[in-house]
Amino acid sequence: MKLWLGTGLVAQEDAHLSPFDRGFTLGDGLFETMRVRQGAVLRLKAHLARLATGAGVLSLPLPALDLAAALAATAEANALTEGALRLTLSRGTGPRGVLPPAEPNPTLVITAAPLPAPAPPARLVIAQGTRRNDRSPLAQVKSLNYLDNILARQEAARRGADDAVLLNTRERVAETSIANLFAVIGGDLLTPPLSEGVLPGIMRAAVLAEGAGERPLTPDDLSRAEEIFLTSALGIRSVAALEGHEVTGRAVAEKLRARIPGA
Repeated sequence: MKLWLGTGLVAQEDAHLSPFDRGFTLGDGLFETMRVRQGAVLRLKAHLARLATGAGVLSLPLPALDLAAALAATAEANALTEGALRLTLSRGTGPRGVLPPAEPNPTLVITAAPLPAPAPPARLVIAQGTRRNDRSPLAQVKSLNYLDNILARQEAARRGADDAVLLNTRERVAETSIANLFAVIGGDLLTPPLSEGVLPGIMRAAVLAEGAGERPLTPDDLSRAEEIFLTSALGIRSVAALEGHEVTGRAVAEKLRARIPGA
């Protein structure tokens, strides 16, 4: 396997990162996971726009190179026609301390992977041990610090579930540890607005473009949903159960999979 490191492609065994990279020491950076279909990155402009927005929030300079070309070269070098690319951008090396260096030298890594096997409908629980901070600007940034998500996913595993729904500081629904969440309630397809501490997902935007609405949702709202599904850049996944209660609907998710490329 080859990956992109810095300014060009290298073999995986020759790739090395500094132990002083702030992505490693502080989680100071961003990432994007992108779906490759028929050799092309789906919704590439949206991914690069979100990366640029996140970089602005962190005051993190983007590399002075053509990121689209780097992504395409990585896919081609790995003969990836159907799969996923992950772009990771850290602030690079720096001295000890939290304050970033005045002139950072960002580290860029792009890796390629095949698509995971289709997952069965997910069993969800509502995370009890952590909350999404809806007042933090980081709630809408795909940062390298995923510890709240990791804690929620660990809790889900302990409770025999596939994923956990993260509530925000107002005890309302934000998203799951790895995906945006949609629910059909009273015949309406709804998802929490970004103000609830929601990551602006790329597939989420595609589903909104198909007519979904935004509204704050509570756990009680989810308990009476006819259908729940999760969205990420790699697709749409139906939900089979929430807190042990069966969720039977699949029709809306199936319709969207037929309409949205890569869903």
